Amino acid sequence: MNLNERITKVIEYSALSLSEFADEIEVQRSNISHITSGRNKPSLDFLIKIKERFPELQWDWLIKGDGEMLKNVEPEPVPQKPKPTSLPDLFSLIDDDNFGITESEDKVMKENWRESVIPGPIPKKVETADSQRLEIQENPLPIQPTENQSNKIKRIVLFYENGKFESFEP
Repeated sequence: MNLNERITKVIEYSALSLSEFADEIEVQRSNISHITSGRNKPSLDFLIKIKERFPELQWDWLIKGDGEMLKNVEPEPVPQKPKPTSLPDLFSLIDDDNFGITESEDKVMKENWRESVIPGPIPKKVETADSQRLEIQENPLPIQPTENQSNKIKRIVLFYENGKFESFEP
């Protein structure tokens, strides 16, 4: 059995998908695919990551294929990442029907019950800033060129993003 086949056997032993296995030993998913297909050979760093994650594997078996795969004949369960525990809801913590309140406490609470008045939002006064544009008013008298005005191009300057420029004069 060659090294790539042994790594495939370790992946089967872990009961993880290829992508989960890659995440588990903290390597890129493409590395697993290339190694299991026989395209690449695993590096020493790759093998060390497998051994650190699965300490029950025999080092000689992983490297050379000598001996048994596991140190113990009985396979040890693969340690799982702890799943987040769900918190109990508020009502499961209360045992009695009165929610732990005595009748005298209930009477005091009802006597002292007050509704608080929360004022609504205060409307904000809209102020115009100097930077706000006012409505555009049409110019009643459009600018009309006269016949004795002649506009001629004196110079054209092009500015480029790199800071250079060109100047053209007709």
